[in-house]
Amino acid sequence: MSALKVHHLDCAHITAMSIGGRPLVCHVLLIETPSDGLVLVDTGLGTADYEDLSSRLGFSFAKLYARPAAEPARAALHQVRSLGFHPSDVRHVVQTHLDLDHVGGLSDFPWAAVHVHATELEAAFRRKGLKARSRYRPPMWAHGPDFHTYRAHGERWHGFDAVRGLDGLPEQILMVPLPGHTLGHCGIAVDARDGWILDAGDAVFDRRQLDPTPTVGFHVGLFERIVTTDKARRLNSKAQLRALVAGHPDLFVFAAHDPSGFPATTPHDRTVDAPAG
Repeated sequence: MSALKVHHLDCAHITAMSIGGRPLVCHVLLIETPSDGLVLVDTGLGTADYEDLSSRLGFSFAKLYARPAAEPARAALHQVRSLGFHPSDVRHVVQTHLDLDHVGGLSDFPWAAVHVHATELEAAFRRKGLKARSRYRPPMWAHGPDFHTYRAHGERWHGFDAVRGLDGLPEQILMVPLPGHTLGHCGIAVDARDGWILDAGDAVFDRRQLDPTPTVGFHVGLFERIVTTDKARRLNSKAQLRALVAGHPDLFVFAAHDPSGFPATTPHDRTVDAPAG
């Protein structure tokens, strides 16, 4: 069993909030597998989002509390091409959860199998309450994705319960339940070439929240509290992550929106241009 090659993509800049003076990002993983093509972990904002930010994302997200930059070349579809792959090479998408800023690019890969926790998919389809109606946007899965769902059962992994592999994917990719931000929110662990990494999704917004003395900026912390579905579960997930970081310093844990989560060699702040044509 060999470790997987992982590319780190920055698929959106959320300009209304910052960490360390840098805008929030949408950190997406592109994983090369030996026999199953490419795997995306989340998709960030997609080409349809960048064509009409307000319509796809809603006026409040597009113009008020998030304000993503209009940089269409950040869409995962274009970045896959820029790395020398064909979009059809992306055969699987693994979702940490189904918030609008994590699924916008799903429609760019309509043939891909989409792996998601069953509780999350049920909540997204039900859209119960104002918060759910704001975060879950049905047009983003109107193309009828091939959803593969998973219930809360599996093995124990570094202190986490119900951790499991995913259908048709290498055993080096694991789904790690981290509920709270949403009820079916999960982290995704990958045995990468430089060691194990854990995409903690939105379980934390600022990686410094996992330090022995946690810290977070006021606006980012306030936003995290506002978009939390279950506070007790969020705090428990955060405590588990903090224990993981303390006990396994060799394991790279990052938060999906924290710009510091990119390896130093990743050109995630490169200037992007709209694709030709």
